[in-house]
Amino acid sequence: MKSPLHILHLEDDRNDAALIRSTLKSEGIDCVLTWVQTREEFVAEVEKRGVDLIVSDWSLPNFSGAAAIEIVRARRPDLPIILVSGAIGEEKAIEALKNGATDYILKERLVRLGPAVRRAMQEVQARAECQRLEAQFIQAQKMEVVGQLSGGVAHDFNNILAVIMGYSDLIGAELAQDSPLQDYLKEIRNATDSATGLTRQLLVFSRKQVLQPVVLDLNEVIGDFNQMLRRLVDENIEMRVIAGTPLGRIKADAGYIGQILMNMVVNARDAMPNGGKLTIATEDATLKGTGDGASSGPMPGEYVMLSVSDTGIGMTEEVKAHLFEAFFTTKPLGKGTGLGLATCRSIAQQSGGHIDFSSELGKGTIFRVYFPRVDQALPAQPKTEAVGPVVGGTETVLVVEDNSSVRILACGILSGLGYDVLSAPNGQEALQVALQHEGNRIRLVITDVIMPVMGGKIMAEWLKTYNPDIKVLFTSGYTDETITHHGVLEDGVEFLPKPYTPAMLASRVRQILDAPQESQGIER
Repeated sequence: MKSPLHILHLEDDRNDAALIRSTLKSEGIDCVLTWVQTREEFVAEVEKRGVDLIVSDWSLPNFSGAAAIEIVRARRPDLPIILVSGAIGEEKAIEALKNGATDYILKERLVRLGPAVRRAMQEVQARAECQRLEAQFIQAQKMEVVGQLSGGVAHDFNNILAVIMGYSDLIGAELAQDSPLQDYLKEIRNATDSATGLTRQLLVFSRKQVLQPVVLDLNEVIGDFNQMLRRLVDENIEMRVIAGTPLGRIKADAGYIGQILMNMVVNARDAMPNGGKLTIATEDATLKGTGDGASSGPMPGEYVMLSVSDTGIGMTEEVKAHLFEAFFTTKPLGKGTGLGLATCRSIAQQSGGHIDFSSELGKGTIFRVYFPRVDQALPAQPKTEAVGPVVGGTETVLVVEDNSSVRILACGILSGLGYDVLSAPNGQEALQVALQHEGNRIRLVITDVIMPVMGGKIMAEWLKTYNPDIKVLFTSGYTDETITHHGVLEDGVEFLPKPYTPAMLASRVRQILDAPQESQGIER
């Protein structure tokens, strides 16, 4: 119960007012009591909205408890009102309760006043908690719908971006390097990259992106992004990195950790318009945890913590309450999407981690992201190969894609590189094409994951029954758990996210065709 309570007492008798005051004190009710005698005084106090509870006499000169109930219910429907009277009949008491009184007490039985006040405030708290949970449930439903919509829009948009990106690169390759049209293509590509980043955020928020986690040293990841991050901050901001040593290893997607870093660094920069200090730090951490696998709190265990702190303006309590809500932003119109921190939280959660923060107005903010520590060795670093021209081949490749524009683009890229290309708009027709094909054996199938009639994974499984050596490259603008487990790519699955460039497609195809034959993890 709130302490102290602000109780408004409507009573025309000074002695009765003093009796009520002493009764509340003797009952241990910590309160501030405001005594009023007239309708005008009563209405003025109610409209101040600082009142927690009303104690009202039933009969007053030119006023009444019934009128007081009517006024309160019109202005403050949830405000409890307890009637205290020396002579209220049973019928009138019942009528008062029907009209909105919380309780009524006879003046000769004031011993009931303390328990009645406590019960009334407990009911207020219970209603407030119920309303909070209801609002939370409605918000969760809204976010689920928005997430589904965002995932669908991002999927379709990625197909459009793949076409724009692909043909822009093909045109650029045909133009002379000193052609003025190259500048136009550069701007198209810059816009496409920006749209790709926004689409990726929508996918992360809707949990439709594909994570490709590997064992990482978080210090190395920050080092890889260090130069880029420093370009994001203004000259009047001192940025430093404090690398914890020794530091445990984590299993996560390095690209998405970079996205967390960039979102948080940009937010820190914007919180320090007049300059300040920005610190990125890492350290091992042990959390006792409050989560149970279903709640939002962290599970107990060993973690590696990434923190980003600033000495900026800090946040109000209202901002803190909405901080991780999608599309909530304090930035001016056109300056922010409101997806940054929602994206960070989704990435942390899908990586098995947790995010929290602390902030104080005028003293800055610190965000902490916890990634579960793993006892696994870092993967061997691949040998750096000299950059050369895109290499094609003569193998037979089957392209399966329901979006005709993307399918035509992919077939054109591969045909131009010398491959013998077959195509189909869905998995069912792809099986027919493969069974009817009489030329060289199909070495690779490049397939979208989500297609009408038959999806990519089922089709690949059927193809492997006829041709166990066939290799599969999945592509998609998002995932529906077909080739992933909770958004994380299954072991052995080759995946190329959309949108991709012609060079990315060509390089990946050649890499898979030249690799030794291994299981690609698509069997049930």
